[in-house]
Amino acid sequence: MKTKGEELLRQGNFLQLCLKMCLPSVIIMLVTVAYNMADTYFIGQTGDPDKIAALSLCGPIFSILSAIGTLFGNGGCTVISLALGKKDYDKIKKCSSLCFACAVVISIMVFIGILVFLAPICKLLGADEDTTIYMRCYLKIFAFGAPALLINNISANIIRADGATLESMICNLIGSISNIVLDAIFILILKMDVAGAALATVLANIFGCLYLAYYILKRKPVFSVNPKYIQLKKDITFEIISLGMPLACGTLMMSVSNMISNRIMMSYGTIAVAAQGVAGKIGMLTSMLIMGICMGLQPAISYAFASGNKRRLHEIIIKLCVLTMFIGTSLSILAFVFRNQLILFFIDNEEVIREGQIFVIASIIIGPFYGVYQLCQTYLQATGKASYATVVALLDKGIFYLPILLIMNAVWGKYGVVFAGTVTLFFSIIASIFLSLKWKKMEGKNNYGK
Repeated sequence: MKTKGEELLRQGNFLQLCLKMCLPSVIIMLVTVAYNMADTYFIGQTGDPDKIAALSLCGPIFSILSAIGTLFGNGGCTVISLALGKKDYDKIKKCSSLCFACAVVISIMVFIGILVFLAPICKLLGADEDTTIYMRCYLKIFAFGAPALLINNISANIIRADGATLESMICNLIGSISNIVLDAIFILILKMDVAGAALATVLANIFGCLYLAYYILKRKPVFSVNPKYIQLKKDITFEIISLGMPLACGTLMMSVSNMISNRIMMSYGTIAVAAQGVAGKIGMLTSMLIMGICMGLQPAISYAFASGNKRRLHEIIIKLCVLTMFIGTSLSILAFVFRNQLILFFIDNEEVIREGQIFVIASIIIGPFYGVYQLCQTYLQATGKASYATVVALLDKGIFYLPILLIMNAVWGKYGVVFAGTVTLFFSIIASIFLSLKWKKMEGKNNYGK
């Protein structure tokens, strides 16, 4: 029952892996960046910083949904990749069915939770009198698309497990391109502003879900969504959760950190929040691209590790490190040189541009080394060392970040807030390298999830 994707994982050279697995994954991330930028760009054409600030304040909601999706999506992807390395096809069906079922149940809970607790959520996210009306409008509509977004996230990750990155790319392209087109229609033509941005997001994720349903049900027999395969047994459930936990914890902690950061930044006014939001979108290009490369090769790392091919595993990691550092450096230089033009692309507001010039530097300065951090995180998760990967994620997104944020805010004000992430990532890189080297010494033991 060996597939072409499995053959690629087993013996494809690095260039083949990049072309077949990284390239689609990178395209997914680039389109995702465009998708994330679309709302900010089109709302920015209104010239209203309050609306941009409102969208930025809603960001942690996306992070929470992403954390849930990552828990079951990346966890399931890693379990399935490891199962492929051991030729355990029955486990693949059980794992994929359980992940899909969790997506459906949790998405319904998220939908109800947003609608019931809308007012407290807005307050918790840091809304003030000027931004609350826009946040409530956005989240009311977005709640209806939350289930589709979560199912999309989980399912698209699951199908990557056997090298099917092309289909995952198609799903993301459908959703992201639809979102961009609908944003233009709803915001620029129909003048629906924030409500249009939310409606575009809902419809785009529904379109992506329809494609995934077709692919999994009709074209991919190795996976299953059949309820008969669902088993809440400890060996599968614990493995999925433990291997998905590192990135999920990191994403969830990032959501909490962003909420605190946004609330602090709101004390400096909506101009500062808008500038931070725009700078974050610019920095996202580098981080998402590098993340896409590492995610694309994660199944290859898992397969090489599970099959005991240490030479291939080390070759992939070394070449991946060089590639990500080169890309991170190149993009950071370009973003610095053209930072004014990039900010103006989002919003033509003199105050936001002035603040954004410094904020952009904070978002790109660590770019050359971000690949090292992401590679260590991917390596630890892909080889089953969930505990170390979780520690790395928590250090960067909260344990290091929150105290650094508070100290730098007290000393340097709003500029301390925007550079707190840069300082945090520097310490996180050191910790991730240390833990990765420590785990490397124990590679041969195959202590998955310990």
